[in-house]
Amino acid sequence: MESLVVSNAAVAREDRFDWFCEAVSTEVMPVMLSTRHTAGFHASMTDLDLGVVRLSAMACSPVVSRRTPAHVRRGDPEHLQLALITRGALSISQRGSESVITGGLVLTDTSRPSEGACSGGQIESVVLQIPRSALALRPDRVDRLLAQGLPSDSGSGAVFADFLGTLLRNGPHCRPQELRGMGSTALDLATVYLAQQLGAPGEAPAEARAQETLQRIHRFIDNNLGDPGLTPQVIADRHNMSLRSLYALFGEQQLSVAAQIRQSRLERAHADLARRELRAEPVQAVAARWGFSSATAFSRAFRHAYGITPTEHRALSLAVPTAR
Repeated sequence: MESLVVSNAAVAREDRFDWFCEAVSTEVMPVMLSTRHTAGFHASMTDLDLGVVRLSAMACSPVVSRRTPAHVRRGDPEHLQLALITRGALSISQRGSESVITGGLVLTDTSRPSEGACSGGQIESVVLQIPRSALALRPDRVDRLLAQGLPSDSGSGAVFADFLGTLLRNGPHCRPQELRGMGSTALDLATVYLAQQLGAPGEAPAEARAQETLQRIHRFIDNNLGDPGLTPQVIADRHNMSLRSLYALFGEQQLSVAAQIRQSRLERAHADLARRELRAEPVQAVAARWGFSSATAFSRAFRHAYGITPTEHRALSLAVPTAR
């Protein structure tokens, strides 16, 4: 499921706040919540899976949140949350910083304790959940932005905010492959925006720039696996670098560029062959969708990676529900 929308409207009025507390602690992260509006509490949440990142939207009655070190130890997705406040006001404190956000952006870290309070009636926000490992900026630099009010009314902030709104409205109608591509775009926009807030992005250390380039290449590979012509040379050309520079960039990675392409294609084909709704699709069609132009080469590579043929894997995978 790529998109999930949940609301407490169908829950008994007296149970709505408890429902919300459980939903946040289960789907987002452990946190302690309180409110003065228990009886008439209203909340709805939307979650959109974009591959490398997730997009969430939340609307709720005024609420106070507290995330303690015990909560962090209990559960930490290790995400940076870049939130756009579209209605109401949010008071947030983290890492010694405290701000009141009305109509702007704010960055928080799930790995650190925090406190927040919503006021001004119902609060509405759109949140991009970014794995810390996916953001190609130095953590010590990014930490300077935590719990700070960040602008969204001009420049890259306005572009980023508009993109989040458009993605939230139209994303649920997109195919999974499209969502993954837009997730990469969302991450790139967030990176550019945060780098601008930190000062001159061109002054970022060489290591950080190399890491950003590497992650951008990984996203390019993921978004173009279906192209049989995807080769290291094509990747190097599209990223304005020499083939030698590309190989050097992957020098400390577990897989070479070509091996990364092959493994990613095999993983996607492996997953599709196990999908019940695709059981009527020929194995060769699945292979072709993920960039394998030769059925023989695909079968040989698949067996080498997984120890069984594609046909055997499909049969075993589809037999599991029946056996259960």
